[in-house]
Amino acid sequence: MRILMAGASGFLGTPLAERLRLSGHDVTELVRGPVERGGQARWTPSQGQLDPGLVADADVVVNLAGANVGGKRWTARYKSVLRSSRLDTTGTLAKVIKELPAADRPRVLLQASAVGWYGDTGDTEVTEQAPAGNTFLADLCRTWEAAARPAEDAGTRVVLLRTAASLGPGSALIKPLLPLFRLGGGARMGSGRQWLPWIALPDWLGAVEFVLGREEVAGPVNLVSPHPSTNNDFTKALARAVRRPAVLAVPGFALAIGLGEMAGEVLGSQRVLPAVLEQAGFRWEYPDLDAAMRIAVEGEPTARP
Repeated sequence: MRILMAGASGFLGTPLAERLRLSGHDVTELVRGPVERGGQARWTPSQGQLDPGLVADADVVVNLAGANVGGKRWTARYKSVLRSSRLDTTGTLAKVIKELPAADRPRVLLQASAVGWYGDTGDTEVTEQAPAGNTFLADLCRTWEAAARPAEDAGTRVVLLRTAASLGPGSALIKPLLPLFRLGGGARMGSGRQWLPWIALPDWLGAVEFVLGREEVAGPVNLVSPHPSTNNDFTKALARAVRRPAVLAVPGFALAIGLGEMAGEVLGSQRVLPAVLEQAGFRWEYPDLDAAMRIAVEGEPTARP
């Protein structure tokens, strides 16, 4: 298949583009800067500029673009960046898809989203049927997913990839923690009882390729392990992976001082389950947290032909 991909240079996009190529697909990466090699094409989503011919030539569009949620403190300015980096890209792609003649529209749009959609759900198990929460990330995900609706209205199958923390080499969640944990300074966040959805990077890659080939799968799909962990379990698993103790705890007030509004997300609880993937018959390679953590720490291969 011919695949047009936005966000192909990120933590998830880079191995996904590689995996899709290894599977025999023709991948064209959308870039905002100069085109530096074959297989790239330029666009300017902040101005809504995208050559419709690129979309018309594609069987599938994959959109993973968006600024890193944990990249900076959530100032009003950075929250605006988080929104615009998602809405500009998604809105531009969906608009072009809708305006194409029906025969030229791509069959599928795989659109990034996040489990942040659910907000703080406490100990309640939630599936794709649950409504959006009332946190900043929940509102961000709600508007992000809504921006893809024109493509769905035009008849393109839209899959909303509600992704959890992805565990792999260089993971944004694991990478900053490793130095502390290797020094024996690992600590749970707050009480440690809050639920944390996660997924091993190889399973994320496998799940995306899986839903790409399943015509019956549309709408939101939780890309999570079937076994969510508590923050305390997660902390212990990372400590085991680096063979160091982790007996400390960071109190909630300290997180609030250090992280600001983002602390509410860290201390919030999300017991998210992958109902759609399970019903469709997807099989996880790394449903166990310890095995997934070893991948994140030891850097095992994640892209497979």
